[in-house]
Amino acid sequence: MLKLQIPKNRMNYLIKQIPLHFDAVVLEQGWEYYHKGRVTEVDLKGMNVQATVAGKKILSTMLNLENFATSECSCSYEGFCKHIGATFFSLYAPYGRPELLLQQLKQQIHTRKKPARGATLIQERKAAAAAQANVPLEEAMPVDWHRFFEGKFHGFSISHQHSIETFYDSALESLPGYAANWRSSTRELYMFHIVLFMMRKIEQFYQETKSSYLSYYHENGCKIAAKNCEDKLVEFVERTDVNTSFKAEPKHWLSTMKMLGEFALQGKDSPIDWLFVYRFIWWKLTNHSAAQKEEIQRLDALLTKKDLLARKKDTLLAARAHFDIMQGDTTSAFERLGQLTHPNAKDYFLYLNYYYNNKQWNNMLVWLRWLFASIATANHDDFRTFCQYWLDTTKHLESDSEWVQVMESLLPRSYYYYTAYLLQTKRYRQWVDLQLANRISPLSLYGMELKAIEEHDSALLLPLYHQAAERAVLEKNRASYKTAVRLLKKLHGIYKQLGQDDRWEHYVYRLADKFSRLRAFQEELKKGKWIR
Repeated sequence: MLKLQIPKNRMNYLIKQIPLHFDAVVLEQGWEYYHKGRVTEVDLKGMNVQATVAGKKILSTMLNLENFATSECSCSYEGFCKHIGATFFSLYAPYGRPELLLQQLKQQIHTRKKPARGATLIQERKAAAAAQANVPLEEAMPVDWHRFFEGKFHGFSISHQHSIETFYDSALESLPGYAANWRSSTRELYMFHIVLFMMRKIEQFYQETKSSYLSYYHENGCKIAAKNCEDKLVEFVERTDVNTSFKAEPKHWLSTMKMLGEFALQGKDSPIDWLFVYRFIWWKLTNHSAAQKEEIQRLDALLTKKDLLARKKDTLLAARAHFDIMQGDTTSAFERLGQLTHPNAKDYFLYLNYYYNNKQWNNMLVWLRWLFASIATANHDDFRTFCQYWLDTTKHLESDSEWVQVMESLLPRSYYYYTAYLLQTKRYRQWVDLQLANRISPLSLYGMELKAIEEHDSALLLPLYHQAAERAVLEKNRASYKTAVRLLKKLHGIYKQLGQDDRWEHYVYRLADKFSRLRAFQEELKKGKWIR
């Protein structure tokens, strides 16, 4: 009895693929092979099912659960053979009766291969007429363009690990050409909507595949494609004078921003950073106060609704605060943002980046101070970005005292950024104190860092080596004693360099007396010829 049972969604995928690739007679031969028990050694390796099928000779088959078209058999038959069919029926057995499935599949194959008389010609004519009529029109509104895009990719679904990449490449290759002869202002906006469509479909794929056993791969693919789309959209906005484009195509732009709002303000779990896209584009539309006013009224109306989910309310509040910032009212923006249920520091790096690029250091400082409350719980990448923005801003201030206070208050997370800064500014005593406070052994530190301090004032390193050596002894095992001796050798060298041999002898005898009951440690000290 075969024990392998593939996931149900993979089985459904195979059932859909069989009528597309098999001849009915060959498929029935495959069922006979399965029925006679000729399929053995069925095993799953990655996304491939491998099996042995006994015919006139022993053959090997491989069924690809992601891309069935690449399945193969070691026999000489060109195409999908009875051995692959037999392996398929062996996989189906845990789900139902293969003989019943065989009849259904044969009927589908016959229907596909023998259409009604004249049907093929009629269908071809209809398809040609539809293809001729179904093209995007330059004067059409963006919603009509999206209907066209949907039609072009109707039925496209995630069937294998690289489906997202396939969709992304296909959309970028097939859709732009339709606008080749349009006026430049409309063509640019059309290209913008291609990216917007791709983002929306990526989100749809992400939602549909959450329960798939390949969800990790699909989610990762969606996030990569989403980031590529966001980069393309930013590139478009940076390249295009959106205010001039808005003036040339006001109806299209108003429709675009309304559509973008519908996508961005839902507060869904999505691989797309819709909030960033929404705010980034609105920030570029600086010369259209009437459109801004209309959007503000829409946001205010949405915020008055009762029973808003926390995530959606947070999105609406952040979007509404953005217009306060655009109007220079940072106080009102912070009041709104203070109402967020789940503030996310990353959502506000948009402003830090803007002020940084425009060298507005005072505004940078205002936002860095406001973000401080939420950065302690931020993920590693966001925390690193925050620290880097702070450091870059500090270089343009009269004093770095506030930066130092921030780094100290964020310890231990800020340890690497703070220690690097202390070395950079030659605050060696503070650097040593930080290592002592964190109980860091010199053996865990970079040699170049220790060398820099030793060249400045080697006496600063004495307490660091003292602490590390005694902590090693307290571990009370032979290996830790050897570590302690390594540290003591370095300590001896520093005392000698300082010309304090008497102080060294006093210290080492005091240490030996303190741990006199640890025989193994006493032996190590004697090997070093520090005691008799």
